[in-house]
Amino acid sequence: MSTHKLENYLRAYRKRSGLTQREVAFLLGCENGAQVSRYEKRRRVPPLRTALACEAVFGIPVSELFAGMHDRADRQIGKRLLELRSKLQANSGQKVKASEARLKEQKLRWLDAHVGGEAVEENTKS
Repeated sequence: MSTHKLENYLRAYRKRSGLTQREVAFLLGCENGAQVSRYEKRRRVPPLRTALACEAVFGIPVSELFAGMHDRADRQIGKRLLELRSKLQANSGQKVKASEARLKEQKLRWLDAHVGGEAVEENTKS
């Protein structure tokens, strides 16, 4: 069962800490609390440096602070992993050099290790 996650939980962790937006802005090196407000309200996505700074401020991994974004990225990457695996398998009948064949097998092993079991089964049935 999939539960809907918010794009980010910055406000929740800020409130839990008791810090104001201005105080968090200071810790992040922002000019004022307005920038933190834009991040909390999902009007802006913080740059990686700021997201990592949020992790340092709150002691919460970026993947949890930005859970909704993380889940969406996971789903998108999962689909692309399956697509890449299918493309590599579709070209298996072509004649290639031994080194290319070894590289392709290495890629397929890596993909198999990174694609969820049920996704692989689903993809191989069709």
